[in-house]
Amino acid sequence: MTFSDFNFDPQLLEGLQSMGYVKPTPIQAQAIPLILQHKDLIACAQTGTGKTASYLLPVLQHISTSDKKHTKALILAPTRELAQQIDQQVEGLAYFAGISSIAVYGGGDGMIYEQQRRAMMDGVDIVIATPGRLIAHLASGVIKLDHLQYLVLDEADRMLDMGFYEDILRIIGNLPKERQTLLFSATMPPKIRTLANTILKDPQQINIALSQPAVGISQQVYMVHDNQKVKLISSLLKGGDYKSVLIFCSRKETVKDLNRTLRREGIKSEAFHSDLEQEQRETVLRAFKSRVLPVIIGTDVLSRGIDVEGISLVINFDVPPDPEDYIHRIGRTARAETTGTAITFVNEKDQRKFSFIENLIGKEIPRMTLPEELGEGPVYSPTTRRPSTGGNNRNGKKKVWVKRKA
Repeated sequence: MTFSDFNFDPQLLEGLQSMGYVKPTPIQAQAIPLILQHKDLIACAQTGTGKTASYLLPVLQHISTSDKKHTKALILAPTRELAQQIDQQVEGLAYFAGISSIAVYGGGDGMIYEQQRRAMMDGVDIVIATPGRLIAHLASGVIKLDHLQYLVLDEADRMLDMGFYEDILRIIGNLPKERQTLLFSATMPPKIRTLANTILKDPQQINIALSQPAVGISQQVYMVHDNQKVKLISSLLKGGDYKSVLIFCSRKETVKDLNRTLRREGIKSEAFHSDLEQEQRETVLRAFKSRVLPVIIGTDVLSRGIDVEGISLVINFDVPPDPEDYIHRIGRTARAETTGTAITFVNEKDQRKFSFIENLIGKEIPRMTLPEELGEGPVYSPTTRRPSTGGNNRNGKKKVWVKRKA
């Protein structure tokens, strides 16, 4: 199958070709026909599978063949970085089709707010917004969505994790009831099902490789004491040929401290966190995307807020608090069927959390030997209690608790 099989407008196909799209990914092959048929949709797919284009392309196709007097599509995203990246993708795909878009997000100064306000007053085909800032514009009466035809919730699980449930319902209260609604999520917890039942009508469902890392990721783990982590990360970065590296820490303070330490070690890095002004965050991301900056250190906001091709290494300085967050973190590498490496540092207190990650992905991650100069790491010996999968076992008996010891 190629993108020509979808009978897209020639101008849209031209945009596809200019951006190097050749054949659809599995999520694109399944989602695009359903969206073109005006079906509501719940799509669950891991990061890096091409789900953004899977909803943008059919929405752009619909808009390109209709009048452009009113805002036709609203895309909600959890972070400003993701909103900006979706907007950039719209610009690339719709360059030859003359479809306009605006990214609406908080942060920055009053000038950014005014730019967003004027763009929406002048009329724009697609609005890509974070919930909080969109509500502010709706309250001011600047944007009218009476003629909206398409609502997309991207990274819906992350939006709910960030506490946007009530904001989403408030926004939907300002939208026409007759519309096409598309919900995309990397995971499908019960709260997403509840939201879907509230806002979608007879949705079609797609589930692509739920909760599994991309096959191109080489996963590795080091058992370390806390006082060995910095020396190990310095050794890995200085000794490896990694052009583009993401380092995840669980706390903002750790991000700042690690960045200062690595810079003293002569490693060119930058910290990415919520204390930075919007202009500073954009400067860091531009430098990283252009390969001027080889290393970014951040919290989990980066796991879904950055879309950069060619990231060669992801390091989990801390074990993520939720096994699903591990999938999102390491999903920043090996995107679009490429390959990459993901390394996780596990200290004594994080061993139990790490065992849950292995339980989720269904395999043991290879243990790596620490460099000799660092000495011995802790022995891996977690004892976990996890429910077996499913409500009943195959013999029909009620599920039991299973004890797992590595």
